[in-house]
Amino acid sequence: MVNTEARIDKWLWAARIFKTRTIAAAACKKGQVSMNGTLLKASRMIKAGDVVSVRKPPVTYSFRVLQPIERRVGAKLIPEILENVTTPDQYELLEMSKISGFVGRSKGTGRPTKKDRRNLEDFQSEVPEFFGDFEFDLEDGDEE
Repeated sequence: MVNTEARIDKWLWAARIFKTRTIAAAACKKGQVSMNGTLLKASRMIKAGDVVSVRKPPVTYSFRVLQPIERRVGAKLIPEILENVTTPDQYELLEMSKISGFVGRSKGTGRPTKKDRRNLEDFQSEVPEFFGDFEFDLEDGDEE
């Protein structure tokens, strides 16, 4: 018997979007899971064809439900369960946050690690090449 509907928290866990069902339910409670702009409760039933948005700062991922399941499946079967329809600009945002790394530390992440401190010091001590000595010859302009 194939399910036609599944609870959103169970589906998010079964589709391997969240590591545990508890984390998936907590994300729903925090308002990080939505469908068509409407925030979803953990008990909300979803069906095939629904597009679910999951906000994992700084990115909002979007997934189309292909199969509503409530039991976890192997990672190789995930393409049969969901389709990733996240827009490319979200991935650019993710890439930018990875590049900036330590610049915009999230609140509550604690003190920077020793590696973070070293990276910050390296970043602040580097002087780009283009700040070197310039010589301008203003008298030899483009005269015609």
